[in-house]
Amino acid sequence: MSRSLGSLPPEPAAETVASRLGAVAQFLRRALPLCQAHTVEFYTRGLWEQLVALSPETVLEALSGAGLLRQQQRPLEEAAGTFSNVFCENSQKLVNVQFFALAAKHHSLPSLEVCTPLEQMLGALSGKQHERCEIKTDEFMNYKKSHEVQMMSELIDSIANFCGVKQVIDLGSGKGYLSSFLSMQYNLKVYGIDSSNTNTYGANERNRKLKKHWRAYQSRARANVRGQVLEEPKDRAVQDEMKCSANISEKLLSTKNSLLSQDQMASSDSVPLEITGALTDSAMLKTREQTETHLVAQTQSDGNKISENAFSLLNILPADAVEAVSSSKYNVELCEEEKEQRKMASIKAKANKSNDSNIYLPLTSYITAETELRDIITDLEDCIMVGLHTCGDLAPNTLRIFTAKPEIKAVCSVGCCYHLLTEEFENQKDCSPGLWGFPMCRYLKEEGWCCGRNARMSACLALERVAVSQVLPTESLFYRAVLQVIIEECYGVIKSDRHVGKIFSKSSSFVDYVRKSLKKLELDESKLPDSCIMDYYEKYKHRMIELEAFNMLKVVLAPCIEVLLLLDRLCYLKEKDNIAWSGLVKLFDPVKSPRCYAVVALKK
Repeated sequence: MSRSLGSLPPEPAAETVASRLGAVAQFLRRALPLCQAHTVEFYTRGLWEQLVALSPETVLEALSGAGLLRQQQRPLEEAAGTFSNVFCENSQKLVNVQFFALAAKHHSLPSLEVCTPLEQMLGALSGKQHERCEIKTDEFMNYKKSHEVQMMSELIDSIANFCGVKQVIDLGSGKGYLSSFLSMQYNLKVYGIDSSNTNTYGANERNRKLKKHWRAYQSRARANVRGQVLEEPKDRAVQDEMKCSANISEKLLSTKNSLLSQDQMASSDSVPLEITGALTDSAMLKTREQTETHLVAQTQSDGNKISENAFSLLNILPADAVEAVSSSKYNVELCEEEKEQRKMASIKAKANKSNDSNIYLPLTSYITAETELRDIITDLEDCIMVGLHTCGDLAPNTLRIFTAKPEIKAVCSVGCCYHLLTEEFENQKDCSPGLWGFPMCRYLKEEGWCCGRNARMSACLALERVAVSQVLPTESLFYRAVLQVIIEECYGVIKSDRHVGKIFSKSSSFVDYVRKSLKKLELDESKLPDSCIMDYYEKYKHRMIELEAFNMLKVVLAPCIEVLLLLDRLCYLKEKDNIAWSGLVKLFDPVKSPRCYAVVALKK
């Protein structure tokens, strides 16, 4: 049964979202040039001298490590009336790095107050205080993916229950981690659609192995619970035995002393110590027998509790997600009636499995905004559409499909790979009407807004990770920037269709890096002696700090570019008449998973 939309948390008004989007766009008009140039061209185009009027040391002192955290923690009121002083009016260069950091913070999602807290969303969807799941998914996923799947699956399940649906379509499902978990833990019928046959095949194999892992995981949980239940009575029994033995020894020792004082003159051949020892041993033996008898009785009385706890994990999985585990290990003998009951239950479980074998079905298809889902999913019914880190245009197309298809009652989409988005106004020669990845909303379309690929690439940078001292790979960027100088000055090549790729990690030195890169670019590396290559390195070595500072500026600006892309998508949903609720929800810890915001919407 679906619940009333009136129980959902307050959503940001369309006017509020549009106003915030306009403010971010205005700030980025001044700041975006810092991110529109590629660091490959840093030295060849003189980007530092062209865009920054400060020393690199000043920038790094303000933004590196603790300095960046201090800037992020300053109150926004300090920036009032100062944003116009961030850049020089004449040269357009950056002149105040402190105000730049404050302005970037002011135009980030936490400061714009347009996000709905996850706990508030979960509580509203379920109608009660939300209790977080205890399953540890990091046993079969890496730490980052485990965090993402755990958090997102809870929200998806809550939305599905709220809408009264059981079918989920996972677009860009990749390796199937989210789809598998939704089907196994929440008993949802999931169709995972990916454009790669390799991913689909891998998802099928991974799902098969994952089911085995669930069985092993349950066996370990059962053993742990059994051990915990039995260990406590055993420990108590040993402690009681020791305590009882000590009390008996004390009493007998007291009796011995009394006898000694009374019979001290009687006979020198008496052996009270041996008598006492024999009595103590006898008492301890009797006590141990009584304790063991009590322990056996206690263990038997706890049998039902053991069974209940040991199989509690099994209850969260559908009948066809795992195979039945034989209980013959734990019950020495079953009566004929119980055997027959278990046999019938097993037959029923297998029948259910054969009737509903596609609780998770990976499919291969390239999805666009015009894709007809019924051509892919023959039993399409009322459902929700989800996507965990859907690349490029797939994220905006997910929203377009959601608004166009009446069967899709809700959407929960987390995008990524912004550099793969298509932009309507990026190539002025090709501004033909069509379904572009950006912009989506009317306001930015009317403004003819364009970020450019380099700026969208910068939007993928992780400010929070850098803020906690997870530094940028400056040396590899420096190698590439100096290589570009060599390519242009020694070979006359300004642009090339070929890419250097990930050669830095495979190189033993700068000379080795340059030679491997030239070979990959199909340039004659024999014309350059090692000494010439090293001359370039020495010439620019002292300017590596400029590149480091420049990249820190891009990192600080990155969240603002991401805000522009996300608010564009949210504004698009606000423009649709059939949407009852839409908002942004912060799903993940940004240090663990930098692309952490979900676009969530429900239809009327």
